[in-house]
Amino acid sequence: MNPPTRFESLDDAVTAVLARIDGPLRIGAPLGLGKPHRLLNALYERIEADPLRPMSLYTALSLDPPRGRSLLEKRFLDPVVERLYGADFPRLAYVAAQKRDALPAHIEVEEFYLQSGALLGSTQAQRCYASLNYTHVARALADRGVNCIVQKVASNEDGSRLSLSSNTDLTFDAVDAIVARGLPRPLLVAEIDPHLPWLDGVAAVDAGWFDIVIAPPAPHPPLFALPREPVGDAEYAIGLHASTLVRDGGTLQIGIGALSDALCHALVLRHTGNAAYRRVLQALAPGIETHPAVIASGGLGPFEQGLYGCSEMINEGFRALVQAGVLRRKVVDDEALMRRLADGSAGEGDHARLEHDGEFLHGAFYLGSPDFYDWLRTLDDQTRRGIGMRRVSEVNELYGGNETLERAQRRDARFFNTCMMATALGAAVSDGLEDGRVVSGVGGQYNFVAMAHALPDARSVLLLRASRGEGASNIRWNYGHTTIPRHLRDVYVTEHGIADLRGKRDEDCVIAMAGITGARFQQALLDEAKANGKLRSDFAAPDAWQGNTTAQLRETLAPFRRDGTLPDYPLGSDFTDVEQRLVKGLGWLKARTATRSGLLRTLATALSTSGTGDDEALRRMRLDAPSGIAERINARLLRLALGRTA
Repeated sequence: MNPPTRFESLDDAVTAVLARIDGPLRIGAPLGLGKPHRLLNALYERIEADPLRPMSLYTALSLDPPRGRSLLEKRFLDPVVERLYGADFPRLAYVAAQKRDALPAHIEVEEFYLQSGALLGSTQAQRCYASLNYTHVARALADRGVNCIVQKVASNEDGSRLSLSSNTDLTFDAVDAIVARGLPRPLLVAEIDPHLPWLDGVAAVDAGWFDIVIAPPAPHPPLFALPREPVGDAEYAIGLHASTLVRDGGTLQIGIGALSDALCHALVLRHTGNAAYRRVLQALAPGIETHPAVIASGGLGPFEQGLYGCSEMINEGFRALVQAGVLRRKVVDDEALMRRLADGSAGEGDHARLEHDGEFLHGAFYLGSPDFYDWLRTLDDQTRRGIGMRRVSEVNELYGGNETLERAQRRDARFFNTCMMATALGAAVSDGLEDGRVVSGVGGQYNFVAMAHALPDARSVLLLRASRGEGASNIRWNYGHTTIPRHLRDVYVTEHGIADLRGKRDEDCVIAMAGITGARFQQALLDEAKANGKLRSDFAAPDAWQGNTTAQLRETLAPFRRDGTLPDYPLGSDFTDVEQRLVKGLGWLKARTATRSGLLRTLATALSTSGTGDDEALRRMRLDAPSGIAERINARLLRLALGRTA
C-alpha cells in the first residue's frame, strides 16, 4: 500500500484531484456528518468557474444550519446558530445554490435522501432525487461510474491510521461495487477533522487506503450539530406505548427526532425507574400489560439481560440507553459461539470472549448534538470497544453473506421508524407527497420493515402523530403516495395506542387503525371504509375511542410533566432556559397562525390583550423596547404566546 499524497492547502488538493481525473468529475460524498464541507466548497468554487469541466455530485442529507424567515424566527435562531456552529461555519455552497435553483448547467447534485422538508421548493433538487433503498446506493454509485470519493475522517496522533468514524455506511461498499463492475478504483480523498471522534475496529484503515489526505490548518469549524427537540405530550404517549413492545434480551433499531427521544426516555424509565414507568402507563393506557401485542412481543419490566443496538444511525437516544445500562447485550461475529449462547451450551471461555470482544451497538453512521460528540470523544476504553461502526449492507439487511450469524445476533428485533401518514389499510407514507415531491427519502426504512418480516421474532413498529395540528388526521383512508406498501403492514403506534396489523384481514386493520385515530376524525374514516366495502355496515365505534383527544392526553400526562417524570428535554437541551420558554411560545404561535383565519384571530387577541411578564424572553428577542409597527405587532404576539405557554 503506497503512502497517500498529503496536503494542507485545500486549493492544492483540488488541483491534484483535477489533475488525477480526466474528463467529467463523478464525485461521491457521504451523507450527513462525513461530508467534508470545506473540500466540497473549494471543489465547487473551482468547477463553477469552469463550464468545460462538468461535475456530478452523488450524496445525501446535505446538512445546512437553519435560517429564520420571519422576524421572530430570525431573532430566535441567529444567536442559536452562531453558538452551535460558529460565525464562520462553512455552509455547503451547492446547497445554497440548490435552494435558489441556481446550480450551473454543468454541475448536477443527485441525492438519495434530503434534509427533511428543506428542498420541497427546489426543482433542481426534486428532479435529481434518486429513490433508493440505503442498501442499493452502492450499486447505484457503480452504475454512475463514480471516479472520486471524498470523506471527512479522524486521524490517530501520527497520521498513520485514519478512521471513517461517522460514516462507514457506504464508502467500503461503494468502492467494492465499483471495482467489481470492472471500473477503476475511485480516487479516495480524505479531509482530516480533529473534532471528529476516533472510532476503531472496522472504521479504521491505514492512511494509504486513501490516495490523497488533506489536513487543513486551524481554525477548524465545529461538527454539524442537531439541536435536541422538545418532547410534547403526543410524542411521550407514542414513546411510552412503543416502549412496551420491546422484549428484554432483544435487538433495537431507532430513528431520530422527538418521537425517538421519547421512546428512549421511556425505555430508560422502564429500566431505572420502573415504578414510575408503570404509574405513567397505568394513567395513559390502563391494562396495557394485557394488550395482545405487548404479551406477544414486549413487556414492562426492567432489562435484566439488556438490549443489543443494531441501527443504521447512532444518535442521542443510544447515548442515553448506554449510560442507563439498557444497551449492554453483546454479540460477536462468531456464528458457532452465538449459537451456543442461544441454546445455553456456552462455556466460561465463550462468556469471557463475549465480555472482552463483544459489541453491544452497531451502526453505519452517527449524528447528534455537541454533547453527543463529546460523549463519543471521551468514551472509556471498555465502552468504546463495545461500539462498532459497520457497513450499511451489514446493518440494514441479512443478505450480505453472514445471514445465519446476523439472525443469531438480532433476536427479538424491534425496528422503530417514523412516518408522516398511514392508511386505514396499513400502508405508510414516510418520505414524500402525493404530488411527487420528496420530503426526505426512504433511507433504510424499507430495509428494516422487510427485515422485520424476514426474522421470525421481529416486529416493525411505525410511529406517527395521529393528527397534523387541529385540522387534519394523519390516518387516511387512502393517499396518493406510498413508502411502505400495505402487504408489509405490521405495528402502528400513535399517541392513542397500538394497532397490530400483522397478518390481519382488511376489516380488522381498519378497526385497529380507527382505534388509534383522533376522535374527531374516526367517523369519517369508518364511513369511508363502509362505503368502499371494507367494514360491515353495523360497526359502531366503542365509546372509549372518544377519549382520543389532545385535551384528554394533556390532562392525563400533566402530573408527570409537572413532577419531572416526563421532562421537556429528556436527553438534554442545546437551548438556554429562556430559549426553552421561547421554543414553547413560538411553537404555540406557529400552530395558531398556520391559516389565514387563525392568524387573524390570534392577531386580534394579541392586540386586544395587554400581555405582561417574561421580560427576559422579550429582551432575548430584542423586543423589550419595540420600534416600528412590525416590531410592536411581533412583540404583542410573542407576549401572548409566552403567556399561553407559561
